[in-house]
Amino acid sequence: MNSPEFSSGAPPLSCHGLVRHFREQGRVLKVLRGVDLSMAPGERVAVVGASGCGKTTFLQLLGGLDTPTRGWVELKGRNLSAMRPGERGAARNRNIGFVYQFHHLLPEFNAVENVAMPLLIRRSPASEAMAAARELLRQAGLGERLDHRPAKLSGGERQRVAVARALITRPSIVLADEPTGNLDPESGEQVFELLLQLNRESSAALVVVTHDLARARRMDRVLALRDGLLAAA
Repeated sequence: MNSPEFSSGAPPLSCHGLVRHFREQGRVLKVLRGVDLSMAPGERVAVVGASGCGKTTFLQLLGGLDTPTRGWVELKGRNLSAMRPGERGAARNRNIGFVYQFHHLLPEFNAVENVAMPLLIRRSPASEAMAAARELLRQAGLGERLDHRPAKLSGGERQRVAVARALITRPSIVLADEPTGNLDPESGEQVFELLLQLNRESSAALVVVTHDLARARRMDRVLALRDGLLAAA
């Protein structure tokens, strides 16, 4: 592929003049009206805002899962929005980790296999992928749950597996959409602390969408999405 390389000196993720409109029943719904953001390596940013304000849409645009109406997203200096679908998918696999409110684990596979999946998709040797997954799960406090399928795990354990899966590729950016939203307070704190721990141990930048202001304030920056614009909270 004769595409330019990612730039090691560029921000891991940035967006410029990001606009997203949707057409709904003959009218235009303006969700994002021109959002700018630049992340430093290892930086932790919380995005807060009212339900329905566009936080999830914003995260999907940052991760290349949706295309902006105007503006663009840069991943390590390259225009993610302009990539061909296959190239964008490969870029996501290598550089972006996703954590959702629901774990989205594959029920037919055990914890190790679920965590190893992103490496297997990129055709890493199976033995190396499985060894890396076991080590990351041990770091997540799940050393006794390696062979358990999702149905045999608690909600908090499933979400910790999902966090490990997001970090297994050593991404430059992790995008987490309400990662503790479905958990009880104790399990939620364990998952959130795991995210922060793995962030500290790597150079991955972290964007967390959350309604929990107390947890948001533990990040380096807190940004609020209001009326389609992003500003310091």
